Amino acid sequence: MPPQLLLPLVPPQLPLPLVEPAEQLSSEEIQRYSRHLLIPRIGAIGQRRLKNARVLVIGAGGLGSPVLLYLAAAGIGTLGIVDDDTVDPSNLQRQIIHGVQDIGRPKLDSARDAIAALNPLVEVRLHPVRLAAANALELFGDYDLIVDGSDNFATRYLVNDAAAILGKPYVWGSVLRFDGQVSVFWQHHGPTYRDLYPEAPPAGSVPSCGEGGVFGMLCGAVGAAMVAEVVKLVTGVGRTLLGRLAIIDALDASWRELRIPLDPDRAPISALVDYDAMCGVQSGQAASLPVADLSSISVHDLAASLRARDRGDTAFDLIDVREPGEHEIVRIPGSTLIPQGELLSGDAAAALSAERHIILYCKSGARSSAVAVELQRRGFTRVTQVSGGVLAWIAEIDSSLPTY
Repeated sequence: MPPQLLLPLVPPQLPLPLVEPAEQLSSEEIQRYSRHLLIPRIGAIGQRRLKNARVLVIGAGGLGSPVLLYLAAAGIGTLGIVDDDTVDPSNLQRQIIHGVQDIGRPKLDSARDAIAALNPLVEVRLHPVRLAAANALELFGDYDLIVDGSDNFATRYLVNDAAAILGKPYVWGSVLRFDGQVSVFWQHHGPTYRDLYPEAPPAGSVPSCGEGGVFGMLCGAVGAAMVAEVVKLVTGVGRTLLGRLAIIDALDASWRELRIPLDPDRAPISALVDYDAMCGVQSGQAASLPVADLSSISVHDLAASLRARDRGDTAFDLIDVREPGEHEIVRIPGSTLIPQGELLSGDAAAALSAERHIILYCKSGARSSAVAVELQRRGFTRVTQVSGGVLAWIAEIDSSLPTY
């Protein structure tokens, strides 16, 4: 059921405030948080609730960066962070918790140091793991609420279901290009992520930030909105976004809201599932085709084939299935751009011939594998994908090309 245009709605009765107040604030805390204490609806008791709160943040990336900094500045007593990635130069355009000096470091270490520099009164707990069905319930159990800043659908459904099973609220946000979304989900008190998106989109149909790009400063706007929801849940002030979806269009400088209706036929979430399989992800390959049945070529063999094609000894079409912006940054010489979405939808079918050998590549192999599976399903029998994609080409063939 799609989201509905927002209509006047009586706010749901929630068990808020979520957190009991901590002991009295110290003189240092009173000085640090004085601008909160001056707000009548926050005051000292609200700040004491923030001090007693335990918040788990999924990801220290584009959304996790502003979320963690603002939560720390607000005085959240305990911040947990789940991340297993390292800082890359391409992160710095939006992941403001990291700096040039952090390139190559674990994001957890960089985030911990930035939080300590901002507010040493906050306890930081690091979880250097990839969130999975095997560890989510145990991790979530130690926190009052969850903040999901992940960038893939498998993790989003996992966070939703684990929080629902434990009866915990969580704040969710997403960004892509110029668009951002924010909401609050809480089973038994309102909709969950599965009411907003009952089914995962087909694998590869929605580009990630690494594929489609993101307007860097949009992460700050969406992240700040997410933190506002956390503070409202913890202190019990205001009306949360539970049951509502806030959408920002940074290009148009506009916000709008949609109502998220409850699906009356959806059973309560009671168990975790295989989220990679549900979202069509299986070791970088499309789940519907065994890896052994998918023809692949190494970048070294591709380079030799390109030289043979230049001599007229062979013929094939080398197709780049990435997005136009990626193709503009870097490409394998002699390739033609046909984005994945056009190939999966069938819009670009006329551009390919089933009689010719087709070699597909993307950034690292996942998208080209998905397209290869779809083309084979449509009767293309001479389809090969490049193992490792353009990143492998840069690493093994031409290191002078830029990475992204």
